[in-house]
Amino acid sequence: MDRTERFYKIELLIRSRECVSFAALLDALEVSPATLKRDLQYLRERMDAPIEYDAAANGYRFGQQWRGTQHELPGVWFNERELHALLTMHQLLSSLDENGILSRHLQPMFDKLSGMLGKDEDEAKELTRRVKLISTARRRVASEFFETVGSAVVQRQRLKLRYRKRGRGGATLSERIVSPQRLVHYRNTWYLDAWCHQSEGLRRFALDAMEAAVLLEEKAKPVALKALEAELDQGYGIFAGGHAQQAELVFSAEAAQWVSREEWHPAQQSRWLEDGRWQLDVPYVDATELLMDLLRHAGQVEVRAPAALRTAYAKRLREAVAALA
Repeated sequence: MDRTERFYKIELLIRSRECVSFAALLDALEVSPATLKRDLQYLRERMDAPIEYDAAANGYRFGQQWRGTQHELPGVWFNERELHALLTMHQLLSSLDENGILSRHLQPMFDKLSGMLGKDEDEAKELTRRVKLISTARRRVASEFFETVGSAVVQRQRLKLRYRKRGRGGATLSERIVSPQRLVHYRNTWYLDAWCHQSEGLRRFALDAMEAAVLLEEKAKPVALKALEAELDQGYGIFAGGHAQQAELVFSAEAAQWVSREEWHPAQQSRWLEDGRWQLDVPYVDATELLMDLLRHAGQVEVRAPAALRTAYAKRLREAVAALA
């Protein structure tokens, strides 16, 4: 058994027998005396387990304040592989949490998880450094807005927003009362899906475009998750709302090696063509983001349909060539 399983076994034996001799522990755990001594010391000093040696009974028991009551070690149900997975998850979360808003609440728990692996501080840091999440073009969100929006989502309360709406003609400011539904992280940017009481519909708001966010006492309008997904998740990328169209794309045999392994949309359909090319059909509502992704494969993708998307893509390509002149 691994180290965390031994901790659990020691806890279980003492709780069930009240007092357990060193020899009985050795027999149950099948470890060396030195290992058992280290485990007992670690449980007392690092895990705050109230284990004491009773000389009169020649065994180990819980301290007086815990006798006859239930005591549980924190997290002893995790084995080492599960702990490694949790610490890896923490590192991934930290990469998304640039202002430390979530980390400061979760760090004490992950410190205990590191401790359960028997790692000292330097070893635990080394473990997390072995996982790296590379982010590009990150749009920063003010920490006070993220925390306010996150609280509104969890507490199911309305928000008053001052929001900077971006458009081709520039940005315009507006004030809105919204009922938050969920937080979305997409391509290194945070968004809020909410019911907008001004437009009487579901809308998606970029957190980095918020100029102010105030938590209101009024409860948020509830929206069923299925309705939320049907309205905001049907299109391609972050753009949502409206009638979805189907894009028919064909990638060259060279590009197909990579694109065939990618998921562009949960509802996509794809197939190999006889000449080694890859056909990908994806739904979209607004062509903006789809065009940006198609430009990454310029020269390697053919837009077959619809005609409006094909025309828009060709226009972008001509503009790109003209910018080089």
